Amino acid sequence: MITAALVLAGGESRRFGRPKQIADWRGKPLLAHVVEQVQGWPQTDAVYVVLGAAAEQVMETVDLGGVPVIENLEWREGMGSSLRVGLDFLIGERSVDQALLVLGDQPNVPRDVVPRLLEARRRSGRPVIIPRYRLTRGHPVLVHRSLWPALITGLSGDQGARNLFLAHPEWVEEVLVDTMPPGDVDTPEDIRRLDKS
Repeated sequence: MITAALVLAGGESRRFGRPKQIADWRGKPLLAHVVEQVQGWPQTDAVYVVLGAAAEQVMETVDLGGVPVIENLEWREGMGSSLRVGLDFLIGERSVDQALLVLGDQPNVPRDVVPRLLEARRRSGRPVIIPRYRLTRGHPVLVHRSLWPALITGLSGDQGARNLFLAHPEWVEEVLVDTMPPGDVDTPEDIRRLDKS
């Protein structure tokens, strides 16, 4: 099974007030940190980044380590559009069997989560594997290629795939993770708060 990570970083950072992808996180841009984190995950064979708002500024500012960029020209529609564009691109990458959907504003994903998702996929055969951090579903989410067309046609707005997964419990296997969910960076205060965790 070839696994690609799709880092979704196309939002306009409304609450942050400027592109959070380039905000400083421990001495480097937040998105650079997230990409580096994802590249270090075991059993992740390829990494792609979806950019949208401020894409040019992000590409000029952030060292993405040679990771291919997929540009979402419909970023104003919300996260669902970035996921659609990214999965549509991956359909053309015929060697890729499954995708890890990663949020570009989560710098603290526990390293052991991804191997557990991949093992649950092998064991259960279900096409969607979601970590459940105590009481909350979170990211990254592992989605098999067989479901990508359904996601592309079924996604809308800023909700990502959450509602689709809730509507189709037969698709989903959960992996219980006994930690708090990795926090999102939505405001400058979040940077300070998460940096202490």
